[in-house]
Formats: sequence, structure tokens, C-alpha cells
Amino acid sequence: MSAKLKIDLVIPIFNEVESIKQTYQDVCAVIDSLPHDFRFIYVDDGSNDGTVDTLRSICAKDPRVSLIELSRNFGHQAALTAGMDDSQGDVMISMDGDGQHPPEMILQMISLIQSGYDIVQTQRIENGGLSFKKVTSNFFYWLINKISGTQVIQGAADFRAMNRDALNGLRSMKEYHRFLRGMISWMGYKSIILPYEEPKRIAGKSKYSLGKMLRLASDAIFSFSLAPLYIGLSAGFVFFILACAQLTYVLTLWLTNNTQQVVPGWSSLMGILLIASGIIMILLGFIGVYVGYIFQEVKRRPVYLVKGQSSDEQN
Repeated sequence: MSAKLKIDLVIPIFNEVESIKQTYQDVCAVIDSLPHDFRFIYVDDGSNDGTVDTLRSICAKDPRVSLIELSRNFGHQAALTAGMDDSQGDVMISMDGDGQHPPEMILQMISLIQSGYDIVQTQRIENGGLSFKKVTSNFFYWLINKISGTQVIQGAADFRAMNRDALNGLRSMKEYHRFLRGMISWMGYKSIILPYEEPKRIAGKSKYSLGKMLRLASDAIFSFSLAPLYIGLSAGFVFFILACAQLTYVLTLWLTNNTQQVVPGWSSLMGILLIASGIIMILLGFIGVYVGYIFQEVKRRPVYLVKGQSSDEQN
């Protein structure tokens, strides 16, 4: 017989007043029959549409539910981090509150954790045709896997289960710009992937705007790769080689008495400029590499700030 576990469900929320009750009921319909102690950890990421009032009413009725209110909108990754930091259970399961993460998978995720896996990750299976979001998402995962030393699952979701050891490992990583999918892959714990078909949202629209997706992609690229910094270094070498080739060409013309093809003053000026530019860009590339390493270490601002917490006991 499997041991009884304490399981925390971390659910970040931002302006989901139309769907929060339904998703809560859907999750309860799955977990109420399971022989484990469950706790809901809702993290409100600065909602302004009545989501907080709805969650407070749920907290007042269900002692398993707690609410963390962030002081402003810090972003999905920060809200997830806040919930994970509050988790004290044997297993942590993170999922979104819009109904697009099937609660029916919770049972399978728990079983896999009990069978010895540290992390159960999920992967969205999209059956539709090509779309702008799908094309850009595929390109992003291809790029991050090419330029970083970490292989991130294409189509990975923030719907996952982690045991206490894996969660403690993730919590020990304190960087400010967070890309949790990459951080979890980087840790190297024993994991398995569960594919799933993403259902439609219960209500409302996705809060992940193009700007937020670009910001997440930027955090992923600059947190997991120094490749952008090496672009300046590579460009510097290219300019330096071009400068040497240009000066060699001009010198050849002078030595062969073909000076009529040389514009007076232009070749020497361009040669000097190209050499100087190449050297400067090489030096900037080296400096950029060092700054990149320092930048990754010295930021110590909090990832999020908590405005208040609610639970049945506090109410």
C-alpha cells in the first residue's frame, strides 16, 4: 500500500475571476477521492478583477486552501516561485488556474513520484495547424537548445510534480530572472515526461501577451547562455580579418605599381578604422563575457514581495 503523502498544489493566478471557481471544483473532484493530504496554495499575481475576493471566499470555506497575495504583478515565474517557496509538503504540483492543465493527470503524476521519479514534467501536444505562437515557440526551443548547455523540452509546460529533494534543489537557485523550465532541466534530477492535449480555457483570454512571452524568452536566453556576448567577440575578429585583407590588397597594389586604382588617403584611413574597430569590438567582447558572469552573480533583489496571506485558520 502506498504511503500517505502531503501534497501541495501551487496555482498562480492573474485576473482569472471567471474561471477560478470552476478550476477549483474540477481539481477537488479529482483529489477528494485520493488518500493523501492536499493543500491548495493560490498565488495572486496582482489581480484587479475580483479574483482575490473569490479566492478569499474559497479560503473561508475550505481549510485546505491558502492564498498568497503579491504586492504587484511580478510575472508568472515569480508567482510560481512564491508558491514553491511556501510549499512544505512531500510533493509539490504546480498548475495554472485557467483549466488548461488537466487535473485528471494529478493521479498519474503522484504515482510516478511514488515509483521513484524526482520530477514529472508535462509536454503540450498541439494537434492544430501552424500558428504564429506555435512557430515562434518551436523556434525559441530550437534556439535555446542550440546555444545553451541545457536541453529544454520542446512544448514544456509549468504543469509538473516535484518531490521534496528536487524542490529544495530548485529553491536553492536564487537568480532574479527566472526560466523555471530551464532551471529544472539544468538540475538533472531523475524525471519523466507526460504528454497531454491542452484543453480550451474555461473562460477569458490568455494573460500571456506577446510582450510577456518575449520577456520570458529573453530571460531564458540571457540566463542560460553567454552566446549573445560572444557575438561582439566574433564580429571583432571578422572586422579585424577584413581590415587585414584590405590592407594586404592595398599593399599588393603598391608593390605592383597599380597605385592608380588606389584612392589617395582612403585606403589608409579605412584600414586604420577597420583595425581600430576590430580591436575595440574584440575588447568589448571580452569585457562583455566578464560582465555577463558578474551580472549573473551580483543581483540580489527579491523575486517577489508578499502583500498578505489568507487561509481558513487566519480567517
